[in-house]
Amino acid sequence: MSEHVFKLPDLGEGTVESEIGEWNIAVGEMVAEEDIVGTRMTDKAAVELVAPVSGKVISLAGEPGDMVAVGAALVV
Repeated sequence: MSEHVFKLPDLGEGTVESEIGEWNIAVGEMVAEEDIVGTRMTDKAAVELVAPVSGKVISLAGEPGDMVAVGAALVV
């Protein structure tokens, strides 16, 4: 079994970090590819985060309100 690390994507616009808005998943849950796993906050709006693969959630980067660097592990 392999792990897939979903990294916080770069939305451009010079963004180097983003705030976690909310999680729609929890550690231990199964997700399907294309499921909305949560949101990240930008200066302008909440952006949905979509699962790139199906699998079981092993870890989350933090709690809503936490800042995460672009390219850092968001969901494993």
